Amino acid sequence: MSTADLVAELAKKSGLVWVSYGGRDHAVWHEWVGDAICVVSGGTEQRLPGIADQDVVTVSLRSKSTRALAARVEAQVDVVVPGSEHWDAVTTALKTGRLNLADSDGAIERWAAESVVVRLVPTGEAVVPGAMSVDIGHTSPRLSP
Repeated sequence: MSTADLVAELAKKSGLVWVSYGGRDHAVWHEWVGDAICVVSGGTEQRLPGIADQDVVTVSLRSKSTRALAARVEAQVDVVVPGSEHWDAVTTALKTGRLNLADSDGAIERWAAESVVVRLVPTGEAVVPGAMSVDIGHTSPRLSP
């Protein structure tokens, strides 16, 4: 199975991934759209401080059924700006997948005004548990305050 297929399968089956950069791990909800894990951050949404300033992040994907770490992959951060090629598809998918969205009718406009939307495009090979370093300092990523 290719890296893209593995990451797509895991991302589609789980509503939560961990995004790591700057020495921090951030648990975030997401949607798989096309070839990327898509995330909205900021404003009244989940916080990923400085995500738009990152070139590459590490994404950890867990099994939905067992919660065990299933793969880790580096991903290029692609900021999706309003009106860009990916904006409509990504924000529509995020709106559809967002649980408990209080302002469904105005969410996309709100995101355009106060949030950042990013595509995390997997690069390189996914690392699976047997190939990961055994000297990980913790079994679950720390959640951001």
